Amino acid sequence: MPVSFKREWIDGLEQRLCEDGPWHHPEIYKLAWEAEQATAIGNFDELQCLRHLPKLDPLPHQIDTARRVIQEMHGRALLADEVGLGKTIEAGLILKEYMIRGLVKKVLILVPASLVVQWVRELNSKFSIPAVAQKKEYMWTQYDCVVASVDTAKRPPHREIILNQDYDLVIVDEAHKLKNKKTRNYQFIQEVKKKYCLLLTATPVQNEINELYNLITILKPGHLGRSDDFHQAYAKGKREVKNGENLKKELKKIMVRNRRADGSVTFTERHVITVPVELSPSERQLYEEVTSFIREEYHAGYFKNPLSLITLQREICSSRHAAFTTLGNMYDRAPEDSPIRARIDEILNMIRKIETHSKAEKMMEIIKESNDKAIIFTEYRATQEYLQYILAQHGITSVLFRGGFKRGKKDWMSQLFEQRAQILIATEAGGEGINLQFCNRLINFDMPWNPMRVEQRIGRVHRLGQKRDVFIYNLSTINTIEEQILRLLYEKINLFEMVIGELDVIIDRLQFNGSIEQNLIEIVLGSESEGELRIKMDNLGEVIRGERKNIKAKNSIPVSISDEVLP
Repeated sequence: MPVSFKREWIDGLEQRLCEDGPWHHPEIYKLAWEAEQATAIGNFDELQCLRHLPKLDPLPHQIDTARRVIQEMHGRALLADEVGLGKTIEAGLILKEYMIRGLVKKVLILVPASLVVQWVRELNSKFSIPAVAQKKEYMWTQYDCVVASVDTAKRPPHREIILNQDYDLVIVDEAHKLKNKKTRNYQFIQEVKKKYCLLLTATPVQNEINELYNLITILKPGHLGRSDDFHQAYAKGKREVKNGENLKKELKKIMVRNRRADGSVTFTERHVITVPVELSPSERQLYEEVTSFIREEYHAGYFKNPLSLITLQREICSSRHAAFTTLGNMYDRAPEDSPIRARIDEILNMIRKIETHSKAEKMMEIIKESNDKAIIFTEYRATQEYLQYILAQHGITSVLFRGGFKRGKKDWMSQLFEQRAQILIATEAGGEGINLQFCNRLINFDMPWNPMRVEQRIGRVHRLGQKRDVFIYNLSTINTIEEQILRLLYEKINLFEMVIGELDVIIDRLQFNGSIEQNLIEIVLGSESEGELRIKMDNLGEVIRGERKNIKAKNSIPVSISDEVLP
């Protein structure tokens, strides 16, 4: 076999040796060395993405979660951290790591519509991942990393386009909405072709143990056996668990759950301040007149939907502008010769004569005293617009945030609040989907009757990334239904000290007829006097507190089902 050698380079080398050069520039050598160092993988178990995230400093529990999902769970996992511990960051770390390793290219991220922009922004800014929000049909195939709402994705023609593609990774946020395997959402996610899959939810099981089985089946069919085998091995009825330790061992293979109580994350203090508001004589007269009107018409059966009566009473506590709109609609619907129309007209005339707004004045005192950014939550659009007018009269800049805004406008309002405006005035749409850690003051101008919505509001500011103590101001008009509701939530059931999900389980175990809101409506409308209303509210609070004590004392039933079965 002939062998030949290329020797042309030897002459050049000999000349450089004799003349001591010219050699290559040391800067070029240094760059080449750094390039090799950047691409070298010293240990396969290390997360390579951490060297490529200059704008992110993940917490230890988030890094550990990403490492476990990749190394132990092989990219199929249920991320079930408690609220505010950064499940989005964990999912981003996993996605980035797989991309760097060349294992993931085509990605589908399905989230509630209100969270699409937030996901895109975080992936772009923190992880340098070129994610896009799905807006047009062609984007499913043209872009590699698409963020979209579940409701859009499951509808034709989007559904067919998605099901005809192979995805390397599918991420589903708020995955507890998939707990029922008979729904279209569940069936759609199951049909999507995916190599890796992440499900994110703080409440993987709330009421029935079967919910957890359904979620695990999406990730790893057969991991918990067949449905009948699972129930025989682990379920005792719908809500109780047996062989809990064995179930936890199985769940550790496919689930990660970090808790606030573990102490790995420190949150700032939460200060809850009740601010009593004394109504002016004219406002008090209006409230008493409306309350009397509501009780009379409820017992007379004129209004088939009692919710409208309760709404009116709550609006009076909010602002005369909100109540005026509702009363005007009632007036228009009533027959011309009806006595109720004349009664409504009297109340409308009373509203026109009122020149004070004690609640708005108290709000202004809080804002001026703190002289800082604040979020104001109200239940009613008419109140929202009135408050913006009042703030403008005092030279305070503000922006509105509500459900009727399109996705782009919500994003714009959030940016205006962060960069320019002092106040953001939000209706309930502001209770989810936006993170506002740069603000640490929240004013509940109106209190919702659903306790979980209170926690959603506070969660916008009291979460990871908040560096200051959080102050929550609850405005309460004295001797009104608003004061009764706040006293129930704050004093009787200690809402602000409860663990996330705790109240849901307590209410479920009490087996109320309908939701807690429906029970409150029945109490209000069924009370003949303020004294009777107060007694019934106190009794409801005692029942809830008693059930909470029973649950903790028995120790066989945890504060939440999740505490019993989740690792």
